[in-house]
Amino acid sequence: MFTSLQGRTAIVTGGSKGIGRGIAETFADAGVNVVVTGRTESDVDACVAALAGKPGAVSGVKADVTSQEDCRRVVATAVERHGALDIVCANAGIFPSGRIEDLTPDDIEEVIGVNFKGTVYIVQAALAALTDSGHGRIIVTSSITGPITGFPGWSHYGASKAAQLGFIRTAAMELAPKNITINAVLPGNIVTEGLIEMGQEYMDGMTAAIPAGRLGSVADIGNAALFFATDEAGFITGQSLVVDGGQVLPESQEAIGEQ
Repeated sequence: MFTSLQGRTAIVTGGSKGIGRGIAETFADAGVNVVVTGRTESDVDACVAALAGKPGAVSGVKADVTSQEDCRRVVATAVERHGALDIVCANAGIFPSGRIEDLTPDDIEEVIGVNFKGTVYIVQAALAALTDSGHGRIIVTSSITGPITGFPGWSHYGASKAAQLGFIRTAAMELAPKNITINAVLPGNIVTEGLIEMGQEYMDGMTAAIPAGRLGSVADIGNAALFFATDEAGFITGQSLVVDGGQVLPESQEAIGEQ
């Protein structure tokens, strides 16, 4: 039995859609008060309305994680609303496609800015509040793409996700004396608005590559993040957890057929 997280406070960046919204819902179901961020007011409002009535209160802030000022404002808002901040889920991310020969400096900067710099900025902004908590938890949403696998068109995305893992390993050492842990969840193919936009053929191909025989759900990622937030996970830091239904395991498509 895990110690209850009821009454604690979490920020979920990029929490208005997709995996972030799934994380927010999982935490709210566990009684955690959640502040979600998103880049558009309408998306934030829609998420807050959809998650109303959970054991944990869900509220939102329009913010851009590429702005250090916005990140500081999000943290201040969470503390103002709930009196403390215990958990930060650095989830905001984008995944535009582009072949290497076509990538512009702006293309690269946009992906690195949101996925990597945005992670660093929200962590920096939250350090004082997480230290005051006495049991601070940081959970980063990375990906199997970059740290483990590759996919044509996503070299800049993969690089940003690998950078997050390089960051958490040193951050874990710096933050340990403050009783703050930092870990990463590496999702495989999860059913979100973004994945659906890739088309049915893409989703069918990805499903065929997963030994579990299904695409992941946002709840699968939310549950992994919730574990890292528990008191019982307090001796785990600087680590990454792959949540992909076994997708990275087969040597070839034929290996799945041999099950």
